[in-house]
Amino acid sequence: MAREGGGLFAGFRVLGRFSGHVPHVLRYHGRHREFYLATAVGCSVHTYNVSNALPQDITCLAADRMLIFASYDNILHAFARNKEVVHTYEGHKSKIHLLQPFGDHVISVDVDNVLIVWNIQSEEEYLQVDFDKATFAVSAILHPSTYLNKILLGSEQGSLQLWNLRSNKLLYTFSGWQLAVTTLAQAPAVDVVAVGLVSGHIIVHNIKFDETLMKFQQDWGPITAISFRTDGHPVMAAGSPVGHIALWDLEEKKLMCQMQDAHSTAIAGMSFVPGEPLLITNGADNAIRVWIFDGPGGTGRVLRSRMGHSAPPTKIRYHGQNGEHILSAGQDGTLQCFSTVHEKFNKSLGRGSINKKKSKKKGLKLDTMALPPITVFASEVAHQSDWDSIVACHQGYITCTTWNYQKTSMGAHKLRPEEFSKHKPIDMYATAVDITSCGNFAVIGLSNGQVDVYNMQSGIHRGRYGKERAHEGAIRGLAVDGLNQLVITAGSEGLIKFWKFKTKDLVYSVELSSSPSGILLHRDSGILGIAFDDFTVSILDIETRRIVRTFSGHHGQINDMTFSPDGRWLITSAMDCTIKTWDLPTGCLIDCFLVDSAAVSLTMSPTGDFLASTHVDDLGIYLWSNRSLYSLVSLRPLPADYEPSMVALPSTCPVQDVDVAGMEETSDEMIEYVSPEQLGEQLVTLSLLPESRWKNLLSLDVIKKKNKPREPPKVPKSAPFFIPTVPGLIPRYVAPEDEKDTQSKVVNLGILAQKSDFYIQLEEALSTNEYAAPLNLLKSLGPSNIEIELRGLAPEGGGSVEVMISFLRMIGIMLNKKYNFELAQAYLALFLKLHLKILLSEPNLLEEVSRLSTQLEETWIHLQTLFNQSLCVLTYMKSALL
Repeated sequence: MAREGGGLFAGFRVLGRFSGHVPHVLRYHGRHREFYLATAVGCSVHTYNVSNALPQDITCLAADRMLIFASYDNILHAFARNKEVVHTYEGHKSKIHLLQPFGDHVISVDVDNVLIVWNIQSEEEYLQVDFDKATFAVSAILHPSTYLNKILLGSEQGSLQLWNLRSNKLLYTFSGWQLAVTTLAQAPAVDVVAVGLVSGHIIVHNIKFDETLMKFQQDWGPITAISFRTDGHPVMAAGSPVGHIALWDLEEKKLMCQMQDAHSTAIAGMSFVPGEPLLITNGADNAIRVWIFDGPGGTGRVLRSRMGHSAPPTKIRYHGQNGEHILSAGQDGTLQCFSTVHEKFNKSLGRGSINKKKSKKKGLKLDTMALPPITVFASEVAHQSDWDSIVACHQGYITCTTWNYQKTSMGAHKLRPEEFSKHKPIDMYATAVDITSCGNFAVIGLSNGQVDVYNMQSGIHRGRYGKERAHEGAIRGLAVDGLNQLVITAGSEGLIKFWKFKTKDLVYSVELSSSPSGILLHRDSGILGIAFDDFTVSILDIETRRIVRTFSGHHGQINDMTFSPDGRWLITSAMDCTIKTWDLPTGCLIDCFLVDSAAVSLTMSPTGDFLASTHVDDLGIYLWSNRSLYSLVSLRPLPADYEPSMVALPSTCPVQDVDVAGMEETSDEMIEYVSPEQLGEQLVTLSLLPESRWKNLLSLDVIKKKNKPREPPKVPKSAPFFIPTVPGLIPRYVAPEDEKDTQSKVVNLGILAQKSDFYIQLEEALSTNEYAAPLNLLKSLGPSNIEIELRGLAPEGGGSVEVMISFLRMIGIMLNKKYNFELAQAYLALFLKLHLKILLSEPNLLEEVSRLSTQLEETWIHLQTLFNQSLCVLTYMKSALL
């Protein structure tokens, strides 16, 4: 089973999605005594006052007092408690495009003109009616108020039919107006319905007497939605495909007012809140607006709204250090800020404009002053309350704009070279931008190779890098380091240049193997990520100014890069629809996953908890949670032939990490891994015993002198409370028979002559050559006992020369294996100290010691070289003025 998110990242939720092309529905909750608004966003239903996702995008939405009905393709679902799917209705052969709740039933109509009435609870078909597409193609459906068991159907041919669904009879056919019906709406008066036509006509018709009461026409194309006010004002609102709303006075039968550019796309749904002067509208421009009618002239003003980008976002970046705000620039020309905490903290900084006053006068549609969409921007928190903190480049435009985060508006300055203040060059435009960490300066690169510095507070030009130009080719990226010492620029001719920030002098130039497509600097660690046109990525250390890592693996243009906060990971996205995570210390690919549409921009939270991405032709900003923060994730390198699994983009509802089984498997693997006793034969391995067990072996006589009691121990007056124990590292009680012998004053010489366990094991090892047992025994003893054991090896201590040779061989094997290295040194040093005289007098022992000496010298010289090298570097790092 493929782990969702490729292992390291799991889909969490989407930001900035509020509305689609599907009309919203308004439902009243009797117990809560509140109205709830439900909108379809992709494959989820949002309820405002969110639901589990469906497998595909929702195409139709409806609601009754208990349930919300949503359909995708030919399947209808019912949601309860705004969350879980409680009913599924399957039976249509083609896509459902109309829904109508109807008491205990729900009616659905598909594009093949099949109408099915479903029993809500039993999920069974109550009735199925097939209409002939040539004569009556159903395009609208309505249940007229007080008409029991009856529904009114509108057609693309223009006629209307009234059906009794209980008896399955056609009661009446309205001849219509020979124009396709687009929408039907119930008026507050009984028997009266409003019929919206494809020509822009609205017919207010009495269906009881088949009489037209009044007729209106709008000039903006077909009627997309109709709603009536029910708070005592006889007003009807109608929506259009261009986003305008017309309000008609039903008493005077005339147009009361227009609300132009209510939405930038077609009005998908519109409904007046019953008994309130509030109109709710939604559209495919990803906006929901609540209009209140409390002003003069009957026009409405926006009371509340939820809106995201109406065209796909192209660049996103986290703003600030708390990881709660994401700045996003979209193809709709707006700059917006989305909160990862709650959507009520979202704010829009508006559209870029050459002249704000003229833009306001002309309105959205006719605005010739609007700037092109933002391609690149940089933001900094420092001084954001004092002056503008964001600077942005616009598509094909030489002027860079500043934006004020605090005021949520476009800033005061337009940054461009002085020579272009009078005329605008055609073939030159700003390509890269960065702000210093202090927030005082903006550095801007142009397509002709110029790099300029501007003051953010005053907008004054502060200098240029290079005599005329910094690079021969276009600037593909630039970055300022964290201390305002260096400016790093990348040119399309394949050079990266380092400039002194203040003096504007060229410090160093690096020639690249290919043309760079973009650069990204991690200021804290001083590492620079470079993306190339040949789809590879390199890492350059700005201290040494050398390329330290190169990654290849993408099969398409690299769109964006982002570093993890600690600078250990570089995450890249490309047109091959993959998102890859590279581990910089090891130089390996540790995570890779595939998405439906390529990620255009990436940004990692400064707190490291989320990765955010935006995708081709998608309005949302998708959050991926970093699993390594809350569970064990295997960060082993992925094999070269690794095939990433496809991961669905997260929906609006926060996703719980369901794939626990997959995660447990990886964590088990990691726990089961046991480090071997010795990693490699060439390596020296220590024993990990505490220093007190081996470091003081040569100083035992000094320690004994220091620890010598000043006065002899006094005999206790009464018997000891504790049972006496045998001295040693492992506490053992004195055997009862030993206790009986304690009173005897006679010394038994036979006991003294007994051989110790260590001595016996050394004797056995002479024939078997297995020294593991005596070594383990020696490791378990304390320093005093080790000395006693080694003293007992000499002939005067009851030992023999053969056992001494056996001990030296044990040391030789330890040095050979390079295992327990520090113990071998300590034991040998103590042995030589105790038995130096015997070693000189016995030729066998002398031969063994000289062999051991050569072996010891070889190992130590190699180690000493490594130690000296490390100590030298360490001393330099401590003392040198870096």
